[in-house]
Amino acid sequence: MKETLTVMREAKAASSAVAWADTETKNRALRAVADRLIAGSDEILAANALDVAENRERLGPVMTDRLALNPKRIEGMAAGVREAASLPDPVGRILSKTVRPNGLVIEKTAVPMGVIGIIYESRPNVTSDAAALAFKSGNAVVLRGGREAFRSNAAIVTAIRRGLEDAGLPPEICGFVEDTNRQSSVEMMEAEGLIDLLIPRGGAGLIRACVEHAKVPCIQTGTGICHIYVDRDAEIPMALDVIENAKTSRPSVCNAEEVLLVHRAIAGEFLPLLCRRLTEDRAAKGLVPVEFRLDEEAARIIPGTLAGEGDFDTEFLDYILAVGVVEDVREAVSHIAAHSTGHSEAILTQNEANAAFFTRAVDSAAVYVNASTRFTDGGEFGLGCEMGISTQKLHARGPMGLEELTTYKYIIRGNGQIR
Repeated sequence: MKETLTVMREAKAASSAVAWADTETKNRALRAVADRLIAGSDEILAANALDVAENRERLGPVMTDRLALNPKRIEGMAAGVREAASLPDPVGRILSKTVRPNGLVIEKTAVPMGVIGIIYESRPNVTSDAAALAFKSGNAVVLRGGREAFRSNAAIVTAIRRGLEDAGLPPEICGFVEDTNRQSSVEMMEAEGLIDLLIPRGGAGLIRACVEHAKVPCIQTGTGICHIYVDRDAEIPMALDVIENAKTSRPSVCNAEEVLLVHRAIAGEFLPLLCRRLTEDRAAKGLVPVEFRLDEEAARIIPGTLAGEGDFDTEFLDYILAVGVVEDVREAVSHIAAHSTGHSEAILTQNEANAAFFTRAVDSAAVYVNASTRFTDGGEFGLGCEMGISTQKLHARGPMGLEELTTYKYIIRGNGQIR
């Protein structure tokens, strides 16, 4: 097993090859990587089957879905890599240009970060997404996945490296940490001079560890306690459709709804309709019904479990929904301010004034009007695949695409000026 420090050193040494590569070289490499992912599908699926079999009982059905791959998902991974190739190259963009009175021309120019480290859990598709975005933005990448997906990630990295070699780029720009113990994550967090930007993608424990240990610049991709508020002027059929999608289409992901707030004036009508839609109707179709964690007022209207102290502060990642009744949009905004992780929130309403207040007052990375929170995604935002969803405010916020993986430097052109 190669030491983590060696992997990072090799990525750093090789990073200039991709930093200096022109757009066509990077695009050719990405297309070759996509081809290799498809060509290596059988190897990747065989490795993934072993990971799933080993971890299914411990993870449960919802989290196993995050881990599992199939031919369609591998095709989606390859499509994401090809889409990155089709996007404009962010490197070399002139962000601003100033001509000073003394004739100096000052250009603020986008450049690669250098080496981007990714620590992530469960989802092997992150391996190809992260690599594609890193390469297109001129960066090397060091990938450290979770133990439960080790075989899957290793097989995907093998395909990626073959594609890089096909295009004439060094395979070391895709570093892979083989040590899945906690110490390897700490080594990456403390790798000053080797890791230029660290992005953790995982649960609250991983984010907390990065906050405590990181000595390198770190983007916090926080947990997703996403809220939907149903206003008194909501269109009921649309609200039912949006909530079912936000909660049940893939409950194991960070943009899934975890908390529902309903205006008191319509709660008596709306909640029984929602309860039937998410429990009886789903069960009749052979689908997993949703379990409700209810505040006292909601519990007087529909059946469910009375919410505990932490239920409105929990990222369930499961078929569980915390439900509360509020007086109006202002109380909804106050509730979100107290409990949100700053990821994605939505209001469902036909009242333009309430929608305007909600979008202005809610301080999250993505704020929706009459749409599902499940759209908070790099691909859905037109960024290609994403590196993660930042819930902080410095440098990057929301889905992180190519632009968020560059920094900038000033290039100053003169003709002999002195100060």
